[in-house]
Amino acid sequence: MRQTIRKHKDFIAGTDDPVVKTPIFIVRSRPTLWPGDAKYGLIASKKTFAHAHDRNRAKRLLRVWLRDCESDMSPEMDYIVIARTAILDATLKIGTETMKEALDKLSNEKNSPGIN
Repeated sequence: MRQTIRKHKDFIAGTDDPVVKTPIFIVRSRPTLWPGDAKYGLIASKKTFAHAHDRNRAKRLLRVWLRDCESDMSPEMDYIVIARTAILDATLKIGTETMKEALDKLSNEKNSPGIN
């Protein structure tokens, strides 16, 4: 499994980063700063999830889905995943399928700029 992004400055979005929005999460990618050492970051904010146990559950689900879809992740891209409130009602199967579709869409955008 990839390492996690830990520094705040590494979470800041660029204006041209490709983004895929789903009902349960948002995924954005950007080229990694260190080739061969791609990372991922998870965001579950207090504004979205008031209780710590909900934030923890959201991040735990995202980690499972990312682990299941790691083969779909580009080795030269970092990924930031932002949880939405609907994640708490999602099943593992739906989450994995949605993550796979989002990562596929991001890799298609990377290969064909200008697709929305």
